[in-house]
Amino acid sequence: MGLTEHIIMRELDIPDISDFAVYRRHGGWEAYRYALTEKTPSDIVQMVKDSGLRGRGGAGFPTGIKWSFLPKGVYPRYLLCNCDESEPGTFNNHQIIDKNPHQLIEGVALSAFAIEANTAYIYMRGEFAAAARTLERAIAQAYEAGFLGKNILGTGFDLDIYVHRGAGAYICGEETALMESLEGKIGQPRLKPPFPAVAGLYGKPTIINNVETLANVPRIVEKGVAWYRSHGTEKSPGTKCFSLSGHVNRPGNYELPFGVPLRELIESPEYGGGMKGGRPVKIIIPGGASAPWLTADHLDVPLDYESLAAAGSMLGSGAVIVLNDTVSAPHLAYKMDEFFKHESCGKCTPCREGTHWLVRVLHRMVEEGHATAADIDTLHGIYRQMAGNCFCLLGESAVMPIKSALQLFPHEFEALVKQSSHRNGHHIPLMVHR
Repeated sequence: MGLTEHIIMRELDIPDISDFAVYRRHGGWEAYRYALTEKTPSDIVQMVKDSGLRGRGGAGFPTGIKWSFLPKGVYPRYLLCNCDESEPGTFNNHQIIDKNPHQLIEGVALSAFAIEANTAYIYMRGEFAAAARTLERAIAQAYEAGFLGKNILGTGFDLDIYVHRGAGAYICGEETALMESLEGKIGQPRLKPPFPAVAGLYGKPTIINNVETLANVPRIVEKGVAWYRSHGTEKSPGTKCFSLSGHVNRPGNYELPFGVPLRELIESPEYGGGMKGGRPVKIIIPGGASAPWLTADHLDVPLDYESLAAAGSMLGSGAVIVLNDTVSAPHLAYKMDEFFKHESCGKCTPCREGTHWLVRVLHRMVEEGHATAADIDTLHGIYRQMAGNCFCLLGESAVMPIKSALQLFPHEFEALVKQSSHRNGHHIPLMVHR
């Protein structure tokens, strides 16, 4: 089910496409020229709606519908490109910027035209210093070619694009925290509603899409809705750049049509190349650290939004982390929740205190070897108090590793209790919460 032509990872088809002249020779910026000179903004919005393009940042919300939420006649408007890429296991945005930056810039410009925004920001992780310079060079070339600035192509449309580097906070991948950071405030989420489309950056209507989402737009406008929908599934059209990592022979980014089974991504010689040393799959995390875990029983689940949701997980950012049977589920949950504890912004009590206590209990059980049956009940209690009660999705994300570990591998927690009791020379009855 491989692609004959890549939509996003076009460097695999066109050598040196990161060069501005090469990108132009292969049709670059022609979709933008076509949109500005022959189409209206509402035409482009409708085209993106018809394409079924869904947000690639995690939620999978239909992009064209999101754009249509902007209130009529309220200006100025802003377009924000979310390039924080802070979800553990995710690294496709970085490759898009390094290898195909001009398609992203054209996607930002086209999308800004569609939503009638004259200013766009690309918000990047501070650690992406080289990538930021790559984008700044690409933007400068677009200005020089007359695709950005004032009265573009004589159409009266004005657009300025800026690269803004954040300080590397996970929470700033959340759209409202991103806007707070961009405004120079502490990166903490805002209360919704109002939603960004109504009152976003500087209180004005704002659309926020991630890198991969916007990089799809030029190809949709250039090749048409039917061509785009010929990839993927009916409800999940197009392709996805999956970031594959873990105990596979060939970790990396792979662009595949939606609907390809997990097994193909992991085992195909063209992609993951199977498990290192031939060891069996134990844990699959299909959407970055925030996604509920799957097991080897789910290898034939199709990689699309609906199928993964039916399997009890989610596509998320498309970061597929595959781990073998040497991995301890309690230890994995501990390390993941240590990350979420570190990245909690502290705004709400369930997340600030819940992540702290999750890590404290897991550290005692996993690292210190002092586990009791009561600790298992405590972990269940903590994540249940956090679930549904956090201000934003960071706290909800922190619930996923420990909840998955307890539900899928309860015997490993029981084993920690037994080991601890034997070490201390007495037995503690197992009162594991079922």
